Amino acid sequence: MVGMRGAYGGGGYSNGNESRPLGAAAAAPMTTSTEIASMAVHKVAPPPPQSTASKMKARVKETFFPDDPFRGFKGQPLGTQWLMAVKYLFPILDWLPGYSLSLFKSDLISGLTIASLAIPQGISYAKLASLPPIIGLYSSFVPPMVYAVLGSSRDLAVGPVSIASLVMGSMLRDAVSPSGEPLLFLQLAFTSTLFAGVVQASLGILRLGFIIDFLSRATLVGFMAGAAIIVSLQQLKALLGITHFTTQMGLVPVMASVFHHTKEWSWQTILMGVCFLVFLLAARHVIGQLKCGLNRPSWDKLLFDPTYLGLTMKTGLITGILSLTEGIAVGRTFASLKDYQVDGNKEMMAIGLMNVVGSCTSCYVTTGAFSRSAVNHNAGCKTAMSNVVMALTVMVTLLFLMPLFVYTPNVVLGAIIIAAVIGLIDFPAVYQIWRMDKMDFLVCVCAFAGVIFISVQEGLAIAVGLSVFRVLMQITRPKMTVQGKIMGTDIYRDLHQYKEAQRVPGILILAIEAPINFANSNYLNERIKRWIEEENSTQNKQTELHVVILDLSAVPAIDTSGIAFLIDIKKSIEKRDLELVLVNPTGEVMEKIQRANVAQNHFRSDCLYLTTGEAVTSLSALAKMTKP
Repeated sequence: MVGMRGAYGGGGYSNGNESRPLGAAAAAPMTTSTEIASMAVHKVAPPPPQSTASKMKARVKETFFPDDPFRGFKGQPLGTQWLMAVKYLFPILDWLPGYSLSLFKSDLISGLTIASLAIPQGISYAKLASLPPIIGLYSSFVPPMVYAVLGSSRDLAVGPVSIASLVMGSMLRDAVSPSGEPLLFLQLAFTSTLFAGVVQASLGILRLGFIIDFLSRATLVGFMAGAAIIVSLQQLKALLGITHFTTQMGLVPVMASVFHHTKEWSWQTILMGVCFLVFLLAARHVIGQLKCGLNRPSWDKLLFDPTYLGLTMKTGLITGILSLTEGIAVGRTFASLKDYQVDGNKEMMAIGLMNVVGSCTSCYVTTGAFSRSAVNHNAGCKTAMSNVVMALTVMVTLLFLMPLFVYTPNVVLGAIIIAAVIGLIDFPAVYQIWRMDKMDFLVCVCAFAGVIFISVQEGLAIAVGLSVFRVLMQITRPKMTVQGKIMGTDIYRDLHQYKEAQRVPGILILAIEAPINFANSNYLNERIKRWIEEENSTQNKQTELHVVILDLSAVPAIDTSGIAFLIDIKKSIEKRDLELVLVNPTGEVMEKIQRANVAQNHFRSDCLYLTTGEAVTSLSALAKMTKP
């Protein structure tokens, strides 16, 4: 076939009439390759010329500004642009001027409703983080006020969340005892919150929000389920009345500690704890007693001692990423239900700045809580004013209503925490992941097992590592398919997926469905050669392989290693007395091919076709003409 191309002067592209059967171009005995070339009307068009600077600008824009936030500024007067910029930074200025009494009625009901959750959740989540319960209530007052000014979600209700509380508590407890050194532990918590806010705000300012996408849904589902079990097991100390209990978080040491101290079990405590837990799970109400007063300034408690700086930075980074992921996911979920947009980068800046402010006002890490946001949404909230109403309600409670609460014993707080985190075990989500994707299920299970058998941090690291490994496997081992023709049509599809598709005699059609780069070029080279060997071993003498077609329609990008791969595989195929044809290379791929042709004409015009149908029709016609 290589010689056949030269004999017929390059042949051109292909027959534009894709409805004619294979070999129809050779139906007339006197048809020549020139006539076949003249019928080729669909050519592979090169992309329009573009400078390197403009391409880099487009790439940077799509990477960091995929939502094109400044498109509305174009063509506007300077004054209008300044006003739009201020509204962009402070979304409250966008909806507050048009705020009405009817909207306030809805937000008032929603705010009062979610405020009823703030006290029990504040108590339980602060206890989960090994912090004084009052810190949990402080965290439901200042951060919601900040978010109402800076946030872009109408439904997000801000406050402490279980995952960030659990992670912060477990990481700081590894270095400092919350009971032995409570002031130092509190200082580390506030400093970690500051770093969490700085990380979150920086991601938004630098437009690096795509980083949080590495925390997949499967990772979070498994992590939360494992965290819920670990948290519940930690409460066995209070529920059983054990005095000497392990400080470790893993399943094995916790259960060993439980059964090694059976003599300390108290049946009265167990009975009280079980009864209260059943009551909580049935009624979802809580009591507690706290001191009156608003947030105390805490900027003087921020600790930058080199001894603990690494710990607080690591804790801030992990809790910041986790809480940011949850907050944005929750905000987008409810925004989709009401058909409005949430700006992810603005949310990062809002959540980050509210945590920076919170670290200076006796608050620890907060974000948009799913439970509060769900209640807020169902209660009919209209704007972020519901967060203001909630915050003011918590303020009134902090100032005047604390003496009305009865002091809650440890066994009851343990039951409160179990009731709060038990909902993190999402069995329907696990089942759905199992049905949809077994690899995702493996990631979920590894996150779960890592948390309960090793530690919270290592479990999360293992799950994220597996998710990244899966992405790398998809890059280094891209999907390739052997295609055949669906009879009666000019459609070519995967032989494995479409049973009615049939192989084209003498032609091997391969489709690559991924970018071609340095990470996968060697694999693609070896895999194509193996397919050729398999094809030659199964074909008979009359239908021996002559042509290999590479369908590049699904290849969005290629690098220099990818181009080198195409050149190498072309040379390798030609040594086997076969011919390589490329179908529909996309803009960037075609541009790189043209550049490769400048040095040496590796890919002539007769090697490029717009569709697989045109390539098969043209090549089949030429093959029949060369038969003796």
